[in-house]
Amino acid sequence: MLPKSIRIEKSLQRYWRQNIKITIALLFVWAIVGLGCGILFADFLNDFKVGGYPLGFWFAQQGAIIFFVLLILIYAALLNALDDRYSREIKDLTERNPEV
Repeated sequence: MLPKSIRIEKSLQRYWRQNIKITIALLFVWAIVGLGCGILFADFLNDFKVGGYPLGFWFAQQGAIIFFVLLILIYAALLNALDDRYSREIKDLTERNPEV
């Protein structure tokens, strides 16, 4: 069995790997919504209306910002769950397992 300090370090590495995966995924979604819906797909989206305004225009002016705020809330919820999981794991490692 690995020493406790190495197990804790490996747990922290897994935590940061998961954190980076979440961050990259959400940034990718934000780029698709901000750049894609606001600029690249605007002509197609302008065929649809939101509150009387073309959807492409709405995404460029309001939608990308609103979506960004929603992504921040999603990020906070995902990181809270990740923090809970890994803090329990590290707590178990520090309290229950003797130093080897």
